[in-house]
Amino acid sequence: MSSVVALRFIRYAHKSLPYLKIARFDHYIKQLFILPGMLFAFALIKIADAGLVSRLLWGMTATCWVASANYIINEWLDADFDQYHPTKKNRPLVCASIQPCYIIVEYFIFAFVGLLSAWFASKPVFIAVSSLFFMGIVYNVPPVRSKEIPYIDVLSESVNNAIRLLIGWFIVTGRFLPPVSIILGYWMGGAFLMAAKRFAEYRMIGEKSRAALYRKSFKYYSEESLLLSAFFYAMLSVFFCGIFMLKYRIEFVLAIPFLCGLFCIYLDMCYKPDSAAQKPEKLFKEKGLFLYVLFFIMLFVALLFFKLPFLRRFLETSFLVFEQ
Repeated sequence: MSSVVALRFIRYAHKSLPYLKIARFDHYIKQLFILPGMLFAFALIKIADAGLVSRLLWGMTATCWVASANYIINEWLDADFDQYHPTKKNRPLVCASIQPCYIIVEYFIFAFVGLLSAWFASKPVFIAVSSLFFMGIVYNVPPVRSKEIPYIDVLSESVNNAIRLLIGWFIVTGRFLPPVSIILGYWMGGAFLMAAKRFAEYRMIGEKSRAALYRKSFKYYSEESLLLSAFFYAMLSVFFCGIFMLKYRIEFVLAIPFLCGLFCIYLDMCYKPDSAAQKPEKLFKEKGLFLYVLFFIMLFVALLFFKLPFLRRFLETSFLVFEQ
């Protein structure tokens, strides 16, 4: 009897595995983009209350479940296109028999639990998480399906970066809004990552006609245009982050050269075959990048606590007078 039950369980688990895979639990590491929002809130507002831990748990749960809902709808509606991608053709919805009705039920379960968790966190967190859910529809679902529109595809996907920043901020405080400069800087930083991902994918596929079958926006792109757009987004990100740093804490200006270095390191990765730039959830395996990011975080935290008065002269309007 026990062997029969065990066999049935194994069969059930085997059938359920594809449905679990499309929720992309291994992508949950991306929710770490919430933490800088919390850090900025602590740095500027300098407040915390007893409900912080509860909001953090509910907020992280909400973001993860809504992100899974977006991944589910993404894989379902992309199945016909992923077959033209060298690695995504092995996704469950491309190579396995999966019932659409189960996918729809799974999608709504993840969406409902995610939005309900966000409601338990706070009203501002709920609004931010709802925006993340809405952008998943805009990005994936016809007739809009922004992922097929050149340049809009990058901007509409990377706006999720800015939304995650807001979620982190609202977990700490719902009384204030974060500076627009850091929101735009974070958004453009995400746009750089997405454009770099497109560039790496385009290079790996190699053939423009096949790339266009996989992603319609690739019909309008080239290696040069993708590389230039990534460079453009990187410059905008540094510009807006620079405004934030100069306005709110001058010490952060020392981190700017290292931020530029981070963009360069990431762009260099895009030239590697099947690089982690195409799979951001695998970036933590890049030891060089991981150590550099760790150093950058430590530098940022150090500049958060140490004041350097001599840097404030950059904010003063002054002229040098030379005696004749």
